[in-house]
Amino acid sequence: MTYQRKKATFAGGCFWCMVKPFDKWDGIHGVVSGYTGGLTANPTYETVKSGTTGHYEAVEITYDPSVISYETILEVYWRQIDPTDDGGQFHDRGDSYRTAIFYHNEEQKELAEKSRQLLENSGRFSKPIVTKVLSATTFYPAESHHQDYYKKNEEHYLQDRAKSGRDEYIEEVWEK
Repeated sequence: MTYQRKKATFAGGCFWCMVKPFDKWDGIHGVVSGYTGGLTANPTYETVKSGTTGHYEAVEITYDPSVISYETILEVYWRQIDPTDDGGQFHDRGDSYRTAIFYHNEEQKELAEKSRQLLENSGRFSKPIVTKVLSATTFYPAESHHQDYYKKNEEHYLQDRAKSGRDEYIEEVWEK
């Protein structure tokens, strides 16, 4: 049997918080933390965090579309972020923490724009959706200690996530 592998790339604030929600789904073969969307080649965590590279913190997901659809991955994505916040996400502020969907082909672009419009029209949010749909550019994997951070540094990850306000937001907006 031949397995298809496709990529999906999302920026949703701190990349540490964006790995675990995707990691647990069947059909997801890998989630890599990294940087994309900027102009600087081979950025580092420190240069991206400085706000001088134009990069977003992002995750690149490798998935099998015969097991999990891009539409499902989009649904998971939207439920991890505040799509109305253009200044970052939760307690992480600045351009590198903005939200964006980076499409890899025209089908992904159409599906992302459609899901964004459905969310805009849903009435769930009182403010406009600011998450951009952008063409994927070079994705630079983050340094090794940032990969699978929630597994390697569970206590710090849980503390950081707890103080961020992300979980309270998700519960308030999505789990009602």
